[in-house]
Amino acid sequence: MSDVSDSFLDRIIQLHRDLGIPDSYRDACKLPLYIEPDDLVDTEPDYYQRPQKLTRAAHEAWLSMSQAARLDGLNLLLISAFRGLDYQRDLIEKKLAQGQQITDILKVIAAPGYSEHHSGRAVDLSTDNCRALEVEFEKTPAYQWLNKRARGFGFTLSFPEDNPYGITYEPWHWCFQV
Repeated sequence: MSDVSDSFLDRIIQLHRDLGIPDSYRDACKLPLYIEPDDLVDTEPDYYQRPQKLTRAAHEAWLSMSQAARLDGLNLLLISAFRGLDYQRDLIEKKLAQGQQITDILKVIAAPGYSEHHSGRAVDLSTDNCRALEVEFEKTPAYQWLNKRARGFGFTLSFPEDNPYGITYEPWHWCFQV
């Protein structure tokens, strides 16, 4: 973490305190700290027509992968890509406002600074006739295709069942590995 500025670390610490995230989170979750990249490029709007960004390399790999899937008769839908620290905070605040406990929230959403979405290389995907961000995605031909072909485009499934990070199984979450 030698390339991480003190101001960035201070911001992460403050965000965690504001959200009630325990100081032990970093060591307990085993997730790396992600610095927001400065080389993000626009990609197509997501399924909800929100603008999305990825790093240039992840964007090019995503375009190649989604085109290959289309050629194989599958439609990969982009649900989410880059998320900044503030967006991550907002997701957690919404769940806290709904009465959820921070320990439960951190099983489904990484704390600010620790989400792969901060890297600009992660994508949440779905496909036609499948609810977004649901485990049912694993039963689709698109998921089967990703399991066989995504690695060839540099993408890997980040949170398989029983992953070491304590994040619940997310068959929709794939990350481009540089």
